[in-house]
Amino acid sequence: MRAHSLSLLNAMTILAQELDRVRHSRGFSLLGYVFLPEHVHPVLLPPAEMKLGYVIGEIKSRSARAYFATAKVGPPEATRVFWQRRCYDHNCRTPDTVREKILYCHNNPVKRGLVADLSAWIWSSYNAYLGKDGAPLAAEAIAL
Repeated sequence: MRAHSLSLLNAMTILAQELDRVRHSRGFSLLGYVFLPEHVHPVLLPPAEMKLGYVIGEIKSRSARAYFATAKVGPPEATRVFWQRRCYDHNCRTPDTVREKILYCHNNPVKRGLVADLSAWIWSSYNAYLGKDGAPLAAEAIAL
């Protein structure tokens, strides 16, 4: 494996750990997800009173700090960037829209040419939906 691949694997592993940690501490549901080399798509269901922007900020902050704490090389601390400044959200107002977004997540690695088969990309909730072992995060599955 090349150094870049190891760094990407490390980043995805840390993101999965921090997303799971924040999910359990803040009490939102993770309905689906996909981690790609340069971005991530989570499908979250927050409690009614939760301000999701703060939770996303916490996930971004915790995962960036954890990643840079383990990175062997990189730019000086003042120039380190792990996340884009802003996230782009979409409020799903119907169960059909939620299903559509989860299926989008699952299909994204194939659409992008990263794998030929959905189950080959372990960095999504697809295999968790099938009940297979090895998914980096469990998802609170809904009927697709």
